[in-house]
Amino acid sequence: MSIDQSDEMSIGTLLFIAQRAFEEDIVAALHASGFEFTLAQGRLAARIAENGSRLTDLASAAGITKQSAAYLVNQLETAGLISRHDDPHDARAQLVLLTEHGIHAQQAARKIEADIEARWQKFLGEHEFSALKKQLVTLREQVDRHDPTH
Repeated sequence: MSIDQSDEMSIGTLLFIAQRAFEEDIVAALHASGFEFTLAQGRLAARIAENGSRLTDLASAAGITKQSAAYLVNQLETAGLISRHDDPHDARAQLVLLTEHGIHAQQAARKIEADIEARWQKFLGEHEFSALKKQLVTLREQVDRHDPTH
């Protein structure tokens, strides 16, 4: 792709391309390490909090319907990556928790993420990479409609 074409792309498209590459690299490395799941399953599993997450919260965070999230949770449960437990704060709800196998997958993913960031930092240079990350954090504070702390 020429520089002229990149200049014509929207920031959203450029961010999407980077995000897609980031996720694809993580999934490929996890598959090579013996963890089997789809990209959609991984996107959902990555959003599971340490002390568990409700299905509706996972669906919202992943930007998918509750039905789609339930389908993915069923697949993750079959793969042995998650388990479901009654929510101690709401008898009508269940919490989705990572199993030990799921925790190992998440820990491996975090290491892979760090490796990708280190590689991208080499591409961009330390100063430019740090500035980019800082700007994206600032942007997130303004636009993230799925951050439970807002």
